[in-house]
Amino acid sequence: MKKLLCTLLATGALSAAAFSHAGTESGLYLGGSFGNAEIDYDESFPEFDDINFKDDDTAYKVFGGYNFGVLPLLDLAVEGGYIDFGTQEQFLNDALGNQKVEVTGWTAAGLVGVDLGPVGLFGKAGVITWDGDISNFEFDTSESGTDAAYGVGAKIQLGSLAVRAEYEIFELNDADMTFYSIGGVVTF
Repeated sequence: MKKLLCTLLATGALSAAAFSHAGTESGLYLGGSFGNAEIDYDESFPEFDDINFKDDDTAYKVFGGYNFGVLPLLDLAVEGGYIDFGTQEQFLNDALGNQKVEVTGWTAAGLVGVDLGPVGLFGKAGVITWDGDISNFEFDTSESGTDAAYGVGAKIQLGSLAVRAEYEIFELNDADMTFYSIGGVVTF
């Protein structure tokens, strides 16, 4: 009975060590996610009332990166991706009517995370290079820029597959874009 108990404990300890190291090995990863993007901005114009624009829409992103397996339980990675924030639309006032905003962007970020068995938590910081189209019945315009991007997330890693949930904030000139998403990742 003691041999069986010792064997089970040793097997359990080795399995736990293997799971705690899952996801910290070096490797290329690719993923995608869907979620909800919300834009929020306020602006004042002399000829109009103050504009308070806030709306959300379904959004998606595709991304890839490289995880550096430097230390057990610690994830260090670089990541790049493409995000389509969808179309946000809102009635502003009688003078401007209905305003529509469409934003897409390319991101680059560094990630730092900790693995707690098959579950991991991470933070990310980087930049987004974005293009936005704004239109209403009075004007159509385009804006673009490169601004700060940061966020937090959690993942469940099972071998080379992971499910990942994130909350990200993108500071686009005078507007803040937030993006809640859930998706999948494959590590090669």
